[in-house]
Formats: sequence, structure tokens, C-alpha cells
Amino acid sequence: MDFGIAASLVDALKQNRYHARRCFERFTSRGKRMVKPQELINIIEKTIDDKLERTKVLEGSLGQILSSTQEAIVIPPYVVLGLRANPGQWAYVKVNADDVTVQSLTPSQYLNFKESIYDQEWAKDENALELDFGAFDFGTPRLILPSSIGNGLGYISKFMTSRLGGDLENAKPLLDHLLALNYHGEKLMINETLDTVSKLQKALIVADVYLSAHPKDEQYSTLEPKLKEWGFEKGWGDNAERVKETMKMLSEILQAPDPTNMELFFSRLPVIFNIVIFSIHGYFGQSDVLGLPDTGGQVVYILDQVKALEEEILLRIKQQGLNAKPQILVVSRLIPDVQGTKCNEEMEPILNTMHSHILRVPFRTSKGVVPQWVSRFDIYPYLERFSKDAATKILEVMECKPDLILGNYTDGNIVASLMAKKFGVTQGTIAHALEKTKYEDSDLNWKKFEKKYHFSCQFTADLISMNAADFVITSTYQEIVGSKQRPGQYETHAAFSMPGLCRVVSGINVFDPKFNIASPGAEQSVYFPYTETEKRLTSFHPAIKELLYNEKDNDEHMGYLADVTKPIIFSMARLDTVKNITGLTEWYGKNKRLRSLVNLVVVAGFFDPSKSKDREEMAEIKKMHQLIEKYKLKGQMRWIAAQNDRTRNGELYRCIADTKGAFVQPALYEAFGLTVIEAMNCGLPTFATNQGGPAEIVVDRVSGFHINPNNGDESSNKIADFFTKCKVDAEYWDRMSQAGLQRIYECYTWKMYANKALNMGSMYGFWRQLNKENKQAKQRYIDILYNLQFKKLAKTIEIPDFVTPQHQERAETKPTTSPLAEPQEPVQKVATKETGLLPMELTKRSQPTYIQDGSTLMSNARKPLIVLVSVLIVAYASKNLYRYFK
Repeated sequence: MDFGIAASLVDALKQNRYHARRCFERFTSRGKRMVKPQELINIIEKTIDDKLERTKVLEGSLGQILSSTQEAIVIPPYVVLGLRANPGQWAYVKVNADDVTVQSLTPSQYLNFKESIYDQEWAKDENALELDFGAFDFGTPRLILPSSIGNGLGYISKFMTSRLGGDLENAKPLLDHLLALNYHGEKLMINETLDTVSKLQKALIVADVYLSAHPKDEQYSTLEPKLKEWGFEKGWGDNAERVKETMKMLSEILQAPDPTNMELFFSRLPVIFNIVIFSIHGYFGQSDVLGLPDTGGQVVYILDQVKALEEEILLRIKQQGLNAKPQILVVSRLIPDVQGTKCNEEMEPILNTMHSHILRVPFRTSKGVVPQWVSRFDIYPYLERFSKDAATKILEVMECKPDLILGNYTDGNIVASLMAKKFGVTQGTIAHALEKTKYEDSDLNWKKFEKKYHFSCQFTADLISMNAADFVITSTYQEIVGSKQRPGQYETHAAFSMPGLCRVVSGINVFDPKFNIASPGAEQSVYFPYTETEKRLTSFHPAIKELLYNEKDNDEHMGYLADVTKPIIFSMARLDTVKNITGLTEWYGKNKRLRSLVNLVVVAGFFDPSKSKDREEMAEIKKMHQLIEKYKLKGQMRWIAAQNDRTRNGELYRCIADTKGAFVQPALYEAFGLTVIEAMNCGLPTFATNQGGPAEIVVDRVSGFHINPNNGDESSNKIADFFTKCKVDAEYWDRMSQAGLQRIYECYTWKMYANKALNMGSMYGFWRQLNKENKQAKQRYIDILYNLQFKKLAKTIEIPDFVTPQHQERAETKPTTSPLAEPQEPVQKVATKETGLLPMELTKRSQPTYIQDGSTLMSNARKPLIVLVSVLIVAYASKNLYRYFK
């Protein structure tokens, strides 16, 4: 769809024919190549000598169209343009430089031109593999306005309203949905007495009259017998008032469906009790893991997410008048080589929850359990076996199928897709960060990156999971469609090519109503304003003072601050290229004015590259040392090793605020920016990258400041200007601090997130039933891609010959605890009757044993039973042998 751009370009070229021809001739003069947008503008500026004429062209329709160009492919005499009129709206055109004629192109034709720059043989191949997921979206409604993208839940309720409205029998799917609701086999909401829509409607009228005669606070238990006679079951509410409200909502939906009413009604349905959340790569734990390879903000995000979801589910269960016990399992990888963490514990209760646990399942190969950490880029060969093992374990622990499955990152999302298909349940995906946007032209240059990053697997897995998902949760609008200038993470998957592998002509449609924005918050008990002095964790102050100001280098900090009276600019992130901590260090080193105003403190990574297992981190560590030496930063900069204690980190933010400092998030791209939320929660004025989610969190010069990570001079001067103004206006720092807090309270809390996420699970669960045929057709296409493409690619990744340490069975593997153990207790008691797990007396002997040359994970606790059974078998066999020979 070219949105009329081709016609507009024809008119623009006619109006500026002389200058246009000269410019396009110059575009093609350097031969075959890819051209970035700014280069096109630069060529126009160099080609048109007259300043007035140049301004006229650049500010006219031709300049506007060319400024919307994201990339150009030059293959003389043609210049092929990829134009982005608005977020999510693309058009492709081919301009002949000889006669300045214009032709519209399909995405396939455009990609074919693009491929010819990188792989001519592939571009000529008429049988090259094309992936077109859009072909299966027949009949699926789409949003129209770019501004509506990310509001999928609201539009789904509108689409459902139109489907269920009109004739009363149109509501039959809703009736069937209500009849299917149950908890552990116990009917909820309605039973088979109400097997037609008309019966249900009449029963609702009778129930309304009955409930009107009872006090609002009368408990459901006293109302239950009469309601049950009419076909109603538990789940409508805990008292007469709430039951009546819920029934009224349904009655109005059956009479005249309303989107707002529809969404509210589904939020009250008892649908979600058991949730499985996948977060596989890295070290997933509650302590001593942050800063380890592939382990960062996603761990904090998921732990806070689980707490919020459990609180919301428990509240809903109470309001529904049910006596149900929810379960939330975070399924991650069990790593025998634990690196001082608890990642070798199979089950671990999540702190400050009652019904949530981490379930860890090991990676296995034909040689047995994989003991060591595996990079997120090398993880794909293990995932299918992992998904099967995890499915078995989930059913064993939950004793039922989950009601909702959420995936995180590429690996967690592909496993979530496999699991959701297996169990036939609703699936949501959370990408956090899609690698494709982190590395420029990583699709076209995939072969160059393949050995290091295995992008062929990653991009294929991302396509599978985002198309298989019933809904997608993003933290910001920018995560989906970026900004006016730059496409978003998901938008870049709409059409792209990996020459030699596949041509994706329709990967994902960002106007699909599956996309939803649900922004996380920060744990309020950990990240609270520095001004709340009665809550301040003063016990940490001596350690934090040592961390910031002790002049002697050690394993935890290096460098020192000669002038401790200066404010501190502070940053905390993993030490990798995208997080750009070395970039911030260089900005600071170069800017003498900034150095005179503030000190720099960064928390990131290790000091010794040999301690890291991550390739990027090793390079960044070396670069950091070089920058400190190059700019002579000792005395003005403190480099602190990665800090794993969240609670102390919260107080660290507040101690930086005590210095009247600021937080800087300089990432080259950041999908969301949890540290931005944390810092603002603590009252720190914040400077955040304008590339990605932080640009949405912070309103520039209102609740913080945007900085351009690609322009260090501009960014460092913006920070310096702030502190210069603070010297002149003593209240300016306080005003920015308060504005940041206000922004957080209005838009970024976990309560809001959990409510929206559970509503998605409920609404999209019904929506997938309404669109069953489309879902099944697309799933068959996904199955083909998975089995014929992804599995083949995963097998090409070399699996190292891991050796399980012999001592590990006893020395490192910790006891498996019960899923029903009390979270706060250091020693868990196991309810063996409910779970079927071994009592606590045996758990010390029941840790998993990893057999080096076997493929089974056996429990020591079963050994006495095996020995006993073996003795009985031998005795029985001996008795029969004696009789035989006699």
C-alpha cells in the first residue's frame, strides 16, 4: 500500500523537474549502493547551488517526501526508495534517473532490489523462499490510525461488540465461553440449565429482581441456593451488590453490546488462576545474579511483574466470591554451574508472594545435562527438548494446564509458542528487546554476524512467536513503531530480507490489534523518593559512602572523587555496546565544562575482562580502561562493579539525589528503560536516551531531559547546561525532581500493569475462539516454518562438549523445594498429600543428580525405592528359577 505517495512523488518531480533530474543523476553517479536518508539530503544541498532554490526544494513536497525516506537503493539508472509516510505506513517506489519517471513497487520487488546489492544470485532466484504471514490475516480486523497502534485491547472489545451484536443468537459464542468456565472441574458462572442465549437472558432478569430485594453487602453464600436453581454458579461476585453489577453488565451486552461494558465484564470473569512465565536465558534468581552474563533488568521486571499479578489475581478471586488458590510459575533454566547463585535449585519460592515460584528445568543433550551457562545467542539447539521437559514438569507441579502463558525475549517466546500450542491455551509475548534493531542492517548482513550471533535462528524465532501469540505486551509505543524519524522494533519486522535464507514480505503488521502497551513500574518498597527520610535505609549508608568515596581501589570500585562536594551524574547498566556506558564516559572526558561541574559515577560490569564470559562485555571493559587513561579521569570518576543488591541500589539512587546529582541513561537504543523509572521514583532528575522507550517515559524539559546518544557533544552540553542553571536557580533541581515523580505516579505503576495484563488474558482468550479458523490456518504455516526452517538452523549451531563436574552432585546442587513451600521461610515444609512430592526429611537427599554420560535426571530420593524394588524382583525371580529347575 503506497498511501498515494507514488502519485505525490510524480507531482513533486514535475514541479521540480530540472533540480530533481540533476539530483537523481548525482544519486546514481557513484554506482550500485545503499544510501541512508541523510546522504540524500546532503546530495541535494550540494547539487542545488542557489540557496533560495535549495530551500524551496527541501521545504517543498519533494523535500518532504525524500525526508520520509528510510533508505534508498541505487542500481543505475534506478533509485529505489523505501518511504515511511507515518509510523507503520510504508510505500516503495522506483525512480528512473534518466527520465524521472516513478513506479510503485510491492514489498517483494523492493526487497529484491535490496538483495541485489548483497547477493545477486539470491536476488535472481525465482524460487527464493518468501514468507508472507499477512496472507493468513483474511477477515481479521485491523486498526487504521497510527495513533491507535498499541491500544489493541480497546479495539478488540469494539470488534467483539460488533460480532456479538444484532441478533440474539450472535451471542452464542459468549454463552459457550461462559459454559466452559470452571476451576478444577467445578462449574463457574453458569451451568447447562442455561443452554440457550434466550434462557440466559430471562434468568438474568429474574436474578436481578431477586437481588434487588437483598442488602448490598449480603454474602454470596446466602444467595447461592436460589441462584443455583436458575442455572447460576459461583464467580459473579462476593456479595449481592457485585453479583447484581456483573449480571447487569452481561444483560446489557446481550441487549445492546457496548465496548466499555464488554471490557469491564471480561475483567470480572473467573478465567485466569494459573500462569506460566518463561524467562530462560541468563541466570534467573532473586539475589546475586544481576550483572552476570545475559542477566539484567528482565529479572527485576519479571519478579516485580509476578508480585503484581499475584496481588491482582487474589483481589479478583476475593471479589468473585471464590475460594481458589492461584499459581504462578516462572520457568527458567536450571544451571548446575551456579556461579554463587541459587540457579541450581529446581523450585524456589518468590519472596513476598504466597503462590508464586521459580521452576528451573535443565538443558539436556544426548550426553546429559548441560552444566554451564549458555549465551542467549547460542541457546537455540536446546529449546525444543527444554520445552518438552518443562511441559512435563509444569503439569506435575500445577496438576493442571495453565490458563495463560507469557514468554520473555526470543528464547522464552519461542518456547511459550510451543507450550501454548501443546496445551491449547492463550499466549502473550513480551520481547523486551528485539536484536534486529540493535545492529544496523543485521538482516542483510546476517551471514557476517551468523557465527557470533546466530541471527538466522533469532529472527526466525521472533517471527514465529510474534505471529503465534494471541497478544503482545510492549512497554511503550516506540517499541512497536518507533518515532517519526525511526521505525520501532516490531515495525522493522514488517518486511525484511536475509539473502540466501528467506525474504519476509509480510512478517508482522503493527496495525494488528494484538499489540498492547502496558508499561511496568518500579517496586515502591525499594524505589521511593529520597525525601521520605523516615523510610531511608540508613544502615546502608556506611557501605554506600565507602562505595562512592573510598580512595583505594579494590575488587568493587576503582578511581576516586577528589572533590566530594560536587553533584554526581550517575549511570547503572550492563557493560555492553548498546547500553553505551563507555560512550557516556567519553562524553564526560571530552567536556571540560561538565567535568568542572560534576563527578561521574558508573555501575557496570567487571574491571577484569578475563572475569567475563560475554564477548561484548570483554571489549567494553578494555575500552573503559583506555578511556579512563586517555582522558585522565582519576579524581573525577568512580567506576563501580555491577551491584546485585536491589535494596541497596535503591538507597544508592537516593544517596546520589542527596548530592543534587542526576541519572543518565545513554543507551544507543533502549526498548523501555527500567532504570529510568527507578531513578525517577527516587527523585533523581533524569537524562534519558531519545532512542526508544525512555523518550516516552520522560517528557523532554518537563519531567526530565532527552539526550541523543549519537551526538555526545550535544548531550554532554545539555547535562552541563542543567547543572549550570541549578547554580543560578536554587529551586530548579527540586522542580525537575518533583516533575519526574509526578510523571511516574500518573503513568508507571505495577498495579495498572497487572490489571491490564490480566484483562488481556481474559479478552484475547475469547477472541482466539471467535477467530479459530484464522488462528488454525496461520498455525499450520508457523508449524511448517518451525519444522523445516528453524529446527534446521538450530542444528547448525555447534554444541560444546560440556563436562559435568563430578563434585557437583553433592557440593553444589541444592535441595529441591516444594511448590507449596512458604516463600518467606528458609526451610520449607512440603504438603505431600497435595503435591505428591517428598516430605522435608527426604529433601536433603533428593537433590537432582546430573549423570555425565547419561540422558536422565534422576533423584537420589528414589534410590532407596529402586534398591527395594530390585531386591524384590531378584527374590521373586530366584524363587521361580528354583521351582523351574526343581
